[in-house]
Amino acid sequence: MATKEIKSYSLAEMKDKYIGKVGTTDRDDYEYELRMDVLGKMIKSARQERHLTQEELGKLVGVQKAQISKLESSANSATIDTILKVFKALKAEINFNVKLEDNFVKLA
Repeated sequence: MATKEIKSYSLAEMKDKYIGKVGTTDRDDYEYELRMDVLGKMIKSARQERHLTQEELGKLVGVQKAQISKLESSANSATIDTILKVFKALKAEINFNVKLEDNFVKLA
């Protein structure tokens, strides 16, 4: 009896097949949502390292606890200004990279 070989796929191949190729609207939307989710998790982690509650961080930033909670679950509805205020309140350094065509512009 012959055994059937199982084909394996890389994560990149699976994304290409089920989400869309790099550069397509669906893939760009997916990557953006993923980055915003990671950013929210970074905020939560930094807050916890500083031993702050969401309410305490909200007071430092000037927003309600609910906004901190929403930000930690996904940062996609937050403004850059709010995100910068949050990291400043957490005494955390944040750097942005802006890519213009094939060139990166560093912003600190």
